[in-house]
Amino acid sequence: MTHTMTRRGHLALLAAGAASIAGPRPVSAQAVRWSAGTERPRLTVPPGATDCHHHIYDARFPAAPAATLRPPDASVEDYRQLQRRLGLTRNVVVQPSTYGTDNRLLVEAVKAFGSTARGIVMLDASVTADELKRLHEAGIRGVRFGTRLPGGAPIEDMEPVARRIADLGWHIQLVSEGEKIIGLRDVLERLPVPVVFDHMGHLPEPEGPDHPAFGVMARLIETRGAYVKLTGAYILSKSGPPAYADRGRLARAYVALAPERLIWGSDWPHPTSPAEGKPDDAVLLDLLAEWAPDPAVQAKILVSNPARLYGF
Repeated sequence: MTHTMTRRGHLALLAAGAASIAGPRPVSAQAVRWSAGTERPRLTVPPGATDCHHHIYDARFPAAPAATLRPPDASVEDYRQLQRRLGLTRNVVVQPSTYGTDNRLLVEAVKAFGSTARGIVMLDASVTADELKRLHEAGIRGVRFGTRLPGGAPIEDMEPVARRIADLGWHIQLVSEGEKIIGLRDVLERLPVPVVFDHMGHLPEPEGPDHPAFGVMARLIETRGAYVKLTGAYILSKSGPPAYADRGRLARAYVALAPERLIWGSDWPHPTSPAEGKPDDAVLLDLLAEWAPDPAVQAKILVSNPARLYGF
């Protein structure tokens, strides 16, 4: 019996030695709904890395009558598979224009994700103090307004809503484009809360950082504590995948300007892209290493900036 145990132990040691020589086993490829590719990103993200922009869709909830963007279902479990593939641990669910100010699905999703998730809702000026308190307790930390797609609250409600959420420490998230950001400059400078610009401000190509709206956003970052989401590189790129080089020029301009005011997000399930043309989320995450090569800056963008903004 003693001889048998010794032999087994010897074989185990040999196996362990062979494994150490061969190195760690590669993580198997994984397909995720609404994301091209199957490989993990080359970038190894730090603990607490956050996806600050994604959506959940579910046909159980009716679309807003005015909404034009109506993607197929993309569930909490679908997104969890993406999290595992990318190595992310925190996430921010953003209300899409599809559901307008009906935030029931979003609140349900944030609760399902648990303490590692936060949410951004859409609200109009009729929201009550009791509703805001309920949403805050559910993990909501901001209100989204937009000018690009129908389905949300009117942009005129942005300022009164901002006044109501100021005491909660929330922010306004704005999905708008260059020229309209310029038109909203005076309102944005009056807001009593920070503004977070979706998708790098949707500044058009080929102007990118040369567009006048970049200066407006830079001033808001400097004087009003604004943030920019390094998201949606694929949306307005003219040079296309995998490098999205034109959007890279814009992203690097933001990194040079204020790395402490940047956050990253996947924009999964990429609702503006056709089903057969979804980007590869691992590639989108790897772009961050090209835009911000310094690991310390990457950690700011992925961990400490989102923790400060969303209260993780």
